[in-house]
Amino acid sequence: MARALKSRAPTVYPVPEPDLTPEEMIARATALRARLRAEQDEAEELGGYTEDMHREFLKAGFYRILQPRLFGGYEFDVPAFYKTMLEISRGHPGAGWCLTLCASHPWVVGSHWEEQGQRELFGPDGNFSAPHRAPPTGLATPAEGGYRLTGQWDYCSGIPHATHFLAVARDGGADKAATLTLAVPKRSLTVLDDWGGDKTLGMRASGSNSVKIEDVFIPKSHTTYGYGTWRAAETTAKGTPGTRLHGNPMYLGRTSGPYHMSLVTPILGAALAAIDEFEAIITTREARFPPGLPRFKHVDFQRTWGQAVGLADAAEGILVEAGEKYMWQCRRWAETGQAISLEDDLRLWGMVQQAGRLAGEAVDIVFANASSAATKKGQRIERYYRDVAMYRSHISAQILNFAAPIARAHFGLPVEMFGM
Repeated sequence: MARALKSRAPTVYPVPEPDLTPEEMIARATALRARLRAEQDEAEELGGYTEDMHREFLKAGFYRILQPRLFGGYEFDVPAFYKTMLEISRGHPGAGWCLTLCASHPWVVGSHWEEQGQRELFGPDGNFSAPHRAPPTGLATPAEGGYRLTGQWDYCSGIPHATHFLAVARDGGADKAATLTLAVPKRSLTVLDDWGGDKTLGMRASGSNSVKIEDVFIPKSHTTYGYGTWRAAETTAKGTPGTRLHGNPMYLGRTSGPYHMSLVTPILGAALAAIDEFEAIITTREARFPPGLPRFKHVDFQRTWGQAVGLADAAEGILVEAGEKYMWQCRRWAETGQAISLEDDLRLWGMVQQAGRLAGEAVDIVFANASSAATKKGQRIERYYRDVAMYRSHISAQILNFAAPIARAHFGLPVEMFGM
């Protein structure tokens, strides 16, 4: 049974460039590559990209790519968003992580918050960006008209330049087992000084600071219950506030696959950036062993370059296909009523994990063959290697931890995942 989707209403908040295309958006990101690379050292010390770069991102419209057009966004599709983020990440993977995890969540709000909340959060000018933390490390105590929120959340990637934070907290009301997601204005929280410099091995420019919130009132319209994660596989079968409001099946907001795309896109960016740097090395230096050829003419370096490119190309193909597959699943729901299942979610996540694995292997190969000079502090390949190491330690990147749950979902067995 096909789902009836309403036609789009006139925009409530103005779209800055109504005729902008996804191709133009991607080109804007590509044009910033050299500047992002030039600012890598500064961004790592700051713990996030500079305020000037933030203004460039605002002007380019990067925070609005997935935001509903009704509320001042461009409402481009998931593949367009990640292709744009890939170009930013090729300039600086840490900055790409910071932007991607901040700019992806207007899609979540546009999917799962009711109309009043969307009007208020995207208003008054459509300027909205927010990181999100899934662990419920806060407590939301019911109060008249909403909740009072207290808690502390780590790894809030993108918070330095965000307008809001999406905090997951335990519901302190009658249903204490439930969790809420609350949209908190940045002015109502404290960003802790625990990121940047040498505080972490890698992703030093990802803006992954912790935040602290103390007894802040959040109106009920700015909250929602679990929104289509792997634990709530069937909650979107009848649609969401976003599909009803915006008439776009993309706003089913099933976050599992796209969530991991947000983590893998900067890693693929690191692979492409490492290959770029390796090419610069082998085209400007001679081999140190006979017959003294320029390195790019020597078969050893040709093998390295070709193998790394093949791995990166394969990773990019998986990533692009994952975005297209998510959009197809949403269209299938709209056309036939077939829900996106738990198995669909987990298989998309597992698919994207493989892209991360291949991209990481490309960086390994380049790092091992770029010579010891590339391992010195401040060298770009050394930075990309550290950034990939941070991704590999992420709980969502643990391929074997996800493999068995994929099988259990397929065979109709209970699905639980360690640490999730």
